[in-house]
Amino acid sequence: MVHVPRRDGPPSVHHVAARAGVSLATVSNVLNHPERVADRTASRVRAAIDELGYTPNRNARALVSGSTRAIGLVVMSLRNSLFSDMVNGAQLEARRRGHALLIASSEDDLEAQGDHLAYLESTRVSGILLATMTESREQVDLTRRHGHPVVYVNYEPSEVEACSVVVDNEQAAYLATTHLVERGCKRIGFVSARPDLQPVSRRREGVLRAIAEHPGVTLVDIDAGDIDPVGGTDAGARIARMPVSERPDGVLGVTDLLAMAVVTELRASGLRVPEDIPVSGCDHNSVAWGGAVPLTSVTMHGAEMGAAAVGLLVDELRDPPGEHVHRTVLIGSELVARESTLGRAAAAAAARGRRPSDPRLRES
Repeated sequence: MVHVPRRDGPPSVHHVAARAGVSLATVSNVLNHPERVADRTASRVRAAIDELGYTPNRNARALVSGSTRAIGLVVMSLRNSLFSDMVNGAQLEARRRGHALLIASSEDDLEAQGDHLAYLESTRVSGILLATMTESREQVDLTRRHGHPVVYVNYEPSEVEACSVVVDNEQAAYLATTHLVERGCKRIGFVSARPDLQPVSRRREGVLRAIAEHPGVTLVDIDAGDIDPVGGTDAGARIARMPVSERPDGVLGVTDLLAMAVVTELRASGLRVPEDIPVSGCDHNSVAWGGAVPLTSVTMHGAEMGAAAVGLLVDELRDPPGEHVHRTVLIGSELVARESTLGRAAAAAAARGRRPSDPRLRES
């Protein structure tokens, strides 16, 4: 018969150990390092926890260890499905590895990003995932001085030594531009803004590479002022006013939100998309998949990025001090052609012909 200590209050770790028939160290490992415990034993401990209604005192554990089993994630914006997908992927992987995830959105505001990082430090998180488009050395150095490893997501740092997970933005824009050229476009209008942002600059490199591979194709740079729908609306209006001889006959928006606004403004000006001007986006924002003209774009694999970032962070936490080797995980992209470049009939036929097993042809 298993002896369970007398309870004069809420259940403790001693009660859990007695109920499960294991040592205190085993219960501690299930709570803090589940990967060290055999599945059958861990299941027995978790069953005891459920039966007793035991809740770990996370504040006490944090005071002893200096950190919690929580990971902080700061993203640029949850309005973009790239980042919401990233959150979902990170959350699932964090839970699988025995961590909680604390999420904050900076809305592309460096001051807000700094405030979020400071708050996460105060909560004693184990480490931080930072999904940004610019490098903030001061903020990250401050965080790392307090012992929190940082993994960049969707950005590859040049001055800070840290792990990172990035999608191949250069390849993404290359694929979209090549697709427009294959549709017969000779003057590619690249609607863009914020060249200081790393994903933007790398997508421009992809556009230039594709154009260089196709003699006779030229680039028409169109500055949208900002990477938001307002900038896209203004860019679309300027394109519509151009003389036909100078007007781009194919348009790539550096983001889907820009491209969607361009499509809306072109159609409002009496131009047909794609019959007069095919338009593609470049970051597979889910809001662009429907609407009057579903947008061709390129997959970003946000969930995969989030999961990979958690993996890198957990690996860094487990490595002995001074032995961790920082690395970058590069994730590929695939074109998803829709009505904005194919036309309605061809897009419908393409969707019917897509095979879910073919990663290059994903269902929209």
